[in-house]
Amino acid sequence: MTNSRQNKYVPDYIVTPGEVIEEYLDSYGMSQAELAARIGLTKKTINGIIKGKAPITSDTSLKLERALGRPAHFWSNLERQFQEDRIRLAEKERLQTYLGWLKKIPVTSMVKLGWLSKHKDKLAQLEEVLRFFAIASPDQWEKVWREHQVAYRQTQRFETCAEAVSAWLRQGDIQAQQILCAPFDRKKFLIGLESIRALTREEPQVFVPRLTALCASAGVAVVFVPELPKTGVSGATRWLGDKAVIQLSLRYKSNDQLWFTFFHEAGHILKHGRKEIFIESNDFSGEKEEEANAFASDTLIPRDELRRFLQRWNHSNEGIEIFANQIGIAPGIVVGRLQHEKILPNSHGNKLKVYYRWASEAV
Repeated sequence: MTNSRQNKYVPDYIVTPGEVIEEYLDSYGMSQAELAARIGLTKKTINGIIKGKAPITSDTSLKLERALGRPAHFWSNLERQFQEDRIRLAEKERLQTYLGWLKKIPVTSMVKLGWLSKHKDKLAQLEEVLRFFAIASPDQWEKVWREHQVAYRQTQRFETCAEAVSAWLRQGDIQAQQILCAPFDRKKFLIGLESIRALTREEPQVFVPRLTALCASAGVAVVFVPELPKTGVSGATRWLGDKAVIQLSLRYKSNDQLWFTFFHEAGHILKHGRKEIFIESNDFSGEKEEEANAFASDTLIPRDELRRFLQRWNHSNEGIEIFANQIGIAPGIVVGRLQHEKILPNSHGNKLKVYYRWASEAV
C-alpha cells in the first residue's frame, strides 16, 4: 500500500498571518494604527489579527490587498493555512494520547503483508493506521469495529485481539470493494455453487479466478486474506451494501477445511439476514452456525450418498478416491468429513488432502 501523503512535509510550528503583516508594516514603516486608518478597521481588530486572536476575513483580505500591495488570495491563504496548522498541531497533541492503542495493532505483520507503509515516527504510523481503517481516531474504531465482537465466538480472546481481527476484516473490505459484482441473485448463487463444488478438484490457479468470477456474477465478493497473528479466524461473512462478502483466511491450509469454510459462509448468505456478521474461529457453535454447517456438509457430500458409501467401504484410501470421483469432489474433502464424524481417525487418510500456501510463501 502506498500513500501519497507519506513524504509530505508537515511543520511542527505555526506562522501566523499577523507575523507576516508585521513584516510588511516594518518594511513600510507603518504602525498598526496607521494600517487601521488606511483600511477602515479599528486598532483593536488589527491588533487581534497581529496576535492571531482575530481571523482575516475575505473582506479584510481585499482591504489588505489595497493597503499592502499583495493580492487578497495571498492573505486568505495565509489565514487558511494558519487555521489548518493550528488544528493539525492540536490534533497531534491529542493523538499522542492514543499511542497505547497503536501497540495493539499488528503493524509489523500488516507492513509485511503490504497493507501498511512503515514509519519510524509513531504518530505518522498511527495516522497511517487510522487511514487504513478509514476513521478519524481510535474513538471511532470503538464504534465502528466493536460491533463485530458479537459475531466473534471466543469473546475473551476477542477482547485481547479485537484490533487484529478488525484489521483482517478491514483488509477484506478493501479487497471486496475492488471486486465488481452484479446485483445479488439468490437463485444464480445457488446454481453457481453447483459449478463451484466441482472446482474442489482443481488447483488454486484454476479455482480461485473461476470461484471469484462465478460468485461476483451472483453478487458475492470472495476475498482471500491471510490470517493475522492472534486472530484465530478461518472465515467471515457480511454484507457491504448490496454486496455479500465471503472472506477466507486459509488458516488450516488443507483443502477440506478451506472448502468447508467457503460453503459454510455461503450457507450464511443464503439462510441468514443481511444485517448479521459471522466470524468463524475454532468451532462453529450456535443454531445459525449449525444451519450453515449442515448446508456445507450436505452440499459437499449429500448424506444419502455418504450413507451408501459407508455401507460398502472397505476403509481403504482407494475406496475414498473412487467415491470422491463418483460424486465429483476432491478426495481430501471426503477424508475431512469422515474424520469430523469420527469414522476415520485424524491420523488416517491425510495423504489424500491437498495443502495450500500463499504465493508469497513459495520458495
